[in-house]
Amino acid sequence: MSQYWKPAFSYLQYAQVCARAVRNSLKEEVRVVAIRRDEQGLKYAKWEAGKQGELKNTLNTRTASA
Repeated sequence: MSQYWKPAFSYLQYAQVCARAVRNSLKEEVRVVAIRRDEQGLKYAKWEAGKQGELKNTLNTRTASA
């Protein structure tokens, strides 16, 4: 089965598509909780000369585009 999705995208992308399909198939009240749990954020800071720079937030691209 993996021979079908490997040329198109990575396993991580495949897993994300499967997870999205499962979340979308849930009943409304459960789906809202699952989608909210899926929302993620990332904070990062650039370090220079042993000092932490400004913390920056990034949005999850799936959440921003949906």
